[in-house]
Amino acid sequence: MRMFRRLSLVVGLGSVLGLSSALAFESARAPNGIAPAASVDVFRRSNPEASLGSTDLQSPPAALRNLTPVEAFRTGAQALRAGDTKSGVVSLEYAAASGHPLAQWKLGRMYAEGDGVKQDDMRAFEYFREIADAHADESPGTPRARFVANAFVALGGYYLDGIPNSAVKADPDRAREMFTYAASYFGDPDAQYHLGRMYLQGFGGVKDPKQAARWLQLAANKGQYQAQAMLGTMLFKGEAVTRQAARGLMWLTLARDAATSQETWIADLHARAFKQASDEERATALAFIERWIRGGRRE
Repeated sequence: MRMFRRLSLVVGLGSVLGLSSALAFESARAPNGIAPAASVDVFRRSNPEASLGSTDLQSPPAALRNLTPVEAFRTGAQALRAGDTKSGVVSLEYAAASGHPLAQWKLGRMYAEGDGVKQDDMRAFEYFREIADAHADESPGTPRARFVANAFVALGGYYLDGIPNSAVKADPDRAREMFTYAASYFGDPDAQYHLGRMYLQGFGGVKDPKQAARWLQLAANKGQYQAQAMLGTMLFKGEAVTRQAARGLMWLTLARDAATSQETWIADLHARAFKQASDEERATALAFIERWIRGGRRE
């Protein structure tokens, strides 16, 4: 499983079910003066053959036909909680075919990860695309905005790598568009991290370490630990930013504590910086960490 998918699709079903206000979606538009920077609908115009219609439900079970999309979503969520994946997927598919974005998001996540279903990147892509097409102008800060932003991040990851044996080819420029939209309009920290990496590497456009640091800083402040690791390294070494060794070590320590055991690159970055840091820098970094934990100013 690619790293970006594990990162971008971390919101579990429990979180979905906990958002009771998200179950009865209300129509929401962008606030005055704020408009979406781009529309994923461009994908259909430039890649019409890739819209496969794979998420359409052909013959819904009779028990579902009298349910509203919200009721079908709740039924599916309850079935998944009870361990009845087959019934849960059927109910979610019915809700998704009716345009219910949480059902689409949950199915996209399941197919992306092979969670209870056969892993299928193209089906996952289609679900995320449907969310992005229909809800790109969702007002930031609403309950469903986090899921819409997450769909853009997932699409960005698919464009970054492409999907083998499909019409979705690797397209770094499009990936950067998806990440930029989610990072700027929704303020999504995962998107900000991915965008920062692309600027740092010059992938999908111009290489701009200062822009990279800006996006990584925004993500790090929100607790995105991979961004914390990369920003911490830049600060510790003074790469494209003024050197702040103690601040960099703080970010690296926070990232190391949050990383999974498989993310050895973060532990390695921290170990190298800690070894090179002076006693004073280590002590100052510890003070910064204590302030972070207390909920003080985040820089």
